[in-house]
Amino acid sequence: MAARMSVEQPLWRALTGYRLLGLGYAITVYVWAFDRYAHPVPGVVYLALLTVWTLVTLPRVSSARRCTNGFLALDITLAVAGILLSVYVDAHGSIGPTIPSIWVAGPVLAFAIKGGWRWGAVGAALVGVANVVEQGAITRPTLHNVLLVCVASIGIGYVVEVARASERTLAHALQIEAATRERERLARDIHDSVLQVLAMVQRRGTAMGGEAAELGRMAGEQEVALRTLVSSGLIPAQSVSQKEAALTGSLAAGGAEGPAGTADCDLRTLLSPHAGARVTIVEPGAPVMLAASGARELAAAVSAALDNVRQHATGPDGEPAQAWILLEDEPDAVLVTVRDDGPGLPAGRLADAEAEGRMGVALSIRGRLRDLGGSAELLSVPGQGTEVELRVPKQAGGGRGKA
Repeated sequence: MAARMSVEQPLWRALTGYRLLGLGYAITVYVWAFDRYAHPVPGVVYLALLTVWTLVTLPRVSSARRCTNGFLALDITLAVAGILLSVYVDAHGSIGPTIPSIWVAGPVLAFAIKGGWRWGAVGAALVGVANVVEQGAITRPTLHNVLLVCVASIGIGYVVEVARASERTLAHALQIEAATRERERLARDIHDSVLQVLAMVQRRGTAMGGEAAELGRMAGEQEVALRTLVSSGLIPAQSVSQKEAALTGSLAAGGAEGPAGTADCDLRTLLSPHAGARVTIVEPGAPVMLAASGARELAAAVSAALDNVRQHATGPDGEPAQAWILLEDEPDAVLVTVRDDGPGLPAGRLADAEAEGRMGVALSIRGRLRDLGGSAELLSVPGQGTEVELRVPKQAGGGRGKA
């Protein structure tokens, strides 16, 4: 999974820059009015301490984890101490700005980014009270500065809270999507093998009668239960990672096998085993190369389409309908069309099948093509057969397919 980047990280970087600029501004103002201070030496000592503190604690304002509560308490204490010290240093009140000047907004913003708008409001209140004490009265400029810092800290704190909530929602959605895709991949494998075998046992047992009929009845019950489990999404998330590796080897026997790895392979070799008395394959004379993993998935989707033909597209004599596989090698994609001359599908049959837990088209065909960035389109006209068109882009990550 790709590393998740925090949306609040740019705010911490901006705060780091602000503290440095605020420090530079405070030192510049103090040097400019140095000869007008009543007691300039304590101010020099304070600014020296403030400079060391700001530079040493730069790593502390790089993230919420490093910006601890203890650091915030010391930071706001240093800001308040600088404001109150201004009463003695600028005893005549002829300079105006406090010794730390605009630097004091840095600790307040750190409160807001760390703990949200409530913490920001507390930090702004502490600095505001210190400014009122330093002035000795609530003046218009003091009130203006206090409100400005308060509004800025509350606004930034609120934005941070919304951003964190959005991050949590996004992380939860990504987890759900990952779990859903894992479940669908496992469900496709189950459909391609276990459900097919249970359905066959049910049909053969019923036809043979006797004890075999009872076995067929039990197989039919298990097929219904397993279809319900797959379609309702009740497969435990932790079982996917533990069982998938073990199941893939045995379940893949129902589909086509291809070379391992990501090297290209000839798709014709994976489709050729389907050729038979009732399945005709039409393919180019040249190799149709596709990444091995994508070729295997595409071949498995073709196998699922042919399974649907054998099970559902039967003629009046009960035999499967005739099927054709057309393989086309396009410049940017591989196109496979599976067509049959069966009775076709009634309108709304696919939606009814999904509701009944029969997920062949939804998972084994469309789900596979979607994971490959391709598309699967089904066209069926009652009395004229069914056609399934499978398209897979040759380049990986070619986009999300049609579900």
